[in-house]
Amino acid sequence: MAAALRGLGLLQGRARVAAAAGASFGRSGRRVTVRAGAAAAAAAALPSAGRSYGSDAKEEEELRVRYLDDEHKGIVVLGLNRSRAKNALNKNILKMMSKAVDTLKSDKNVRTVIFRSEVPGIFCAGADLKERAKMHASEVGSFVSKARATINEMANLPVPTIAAIDGIALGGGLELALACDIRVAASTAKMGLVETKLAIIPGAGGTQRLPRTIGVSLAKELIFSARVVDGDEAKSIGLISHVVEQNEAGDAAYRRALALAREFLPQGPVAMRVAKLAINQGMEVDLVTGLAIEEACYAQTIPTKDRIEGLLAFKEKRPPRYKGE
Repeated sequence: MAAALRGLGLLQGRARVAAAAGASFGRSGRRVTVRAGAAAAAAAALPSAGRSYGSDAKEEEELRVRYLDDEHKGIVVLGLNRSRAKNALNKNILKMMSKAVDTLKSDKNVRTVIFRSEVPGIFCAGADLKERAKMHASEVGSFVSKARATINEMANLPVPTIAAIDGIALGGGLELALACDIRVAASTAKMGLVETKLAIIPGAGGTQRLPRTIGVSLAKELIFSARVVDGDEAKSIGLISHVVEQNEAGDAAYRRALALAREFLPQGPVAMRVAKLAINQGMEVDLVTGLAIEEACYAQTIPTKDRIEGLLAFKEKRPPRYKGE
């Protein structure tokens, strides 16, 4: 990956591109083990639940990080779990999310990350307004900046990320989903950037990521009106990639996200990371510069063991056995 950064440095006058790439392949994070929480049975019901990392154990773990096993090995699930607060984003959960992302971005065994809720009917209701009401005016700006920075860290994870929206995703909850590469939602889900109802604006990336996702005019309409859309309408305007009918368990979007993540697992790990980097950086510049970014990124796949294994597997007519680098 260091070679990839040096390759991007070949683009004269594009220091900001190399800097952004540095964010994508960041420094190693710190891993902290968590004991089982009160709702371990819910986690066990999900496919191949694995290790869990986060903060010190509590009666209710607000963020669960699960490394899946067996046929799902390489998939990591981040599960929001603040049932009493509808998964609202508070200081603690932002801290836990930041710590989890810092660990994941340097773990070469991670192939795809799924963001989901473990609270039925809710993805994330946005910022914790009760906590915010207790803040001094001088603290609010710092909190919003932390939320923006944490969600941006998630967007810069070097592996594919999928948001599984099985319930309500409003305000900061939708901003969190917009930071993911792909969004899957149940038809019954409700999504919207509703901040203008509170006489504020989206502050964790919504005014920037929504227009880039569905177009400027429609994004303005949704933000100006604070309109909430369901899964079917979200699919029709391009806000999500897949819409599914909700099931009795209430986890249809998660199941679809899991199936999608499994499609990514057989692919070359280094190629996946570099492809994401090339796409993300290329979308922020003109076409000529974007093609130069692609060229620099492509060059980083040539000397990897992944590429050698891929070519050998093709020659021998067998599935490749990638280990990453």
